[in-house]
Amino acid sequence: MLRELKKTEQSPKHHSEGNVWNHTLLVVDEAANVKDKSENKKVFMWAALLHDLGKPSTTVNKKGRITSYKHDKVGEELAKEFLKIFTEDQDFINQVSQLVRYHMQILFVVNYLPFADVKGMKRHTDIREVALLGLCDRLGRGGRNRREEEENIKKFLQKCE
Repeated sequence: MLRELKKTEQSPKHHSEGNVWNHTLLVVDEAANVKDKSENKKVFMWAALLHDLGKPSTTVNKKGRITSYKHDKVGEELAKEFLKIFTEDQDFINQVSQLVRYHMQILFVVNYLPFADVKGMKRHTDIREVALLGLCDRLGRGGRNRREEEENIKKFLQKCE
């Protein structure tokens, strides 16, 4: 599954770093720098590695426009499948897969998109963990403004309260 990330291109507009693998490595680097802020470092780091696992099977290129709608939901199931190879700890698998499932909520909530699911997110995971992973996801792209992204995370948390 991870090998497929190397073959999956992304929109240059949003991901100047290139393919999903390059992005994932940058996200993992960002996550390593802030993991001490997480309630569960192991869950957090695995979620950083697996957060875009759904992109290879959802990415389409229509007339030069690359999208990967619903990669978060597909990624949730793939993360479960991936982690079951390594552990039988169902609680761990669920925690990681829920972070993968909800990692796009920052974009959805802050931009008032219809895909926002604050109630579901609060029921299934910790919004602060989602915010921390989301910050790493946003910063794991070429040319991002840290201060601007941190402000987006603050807005996300305010809107979720």
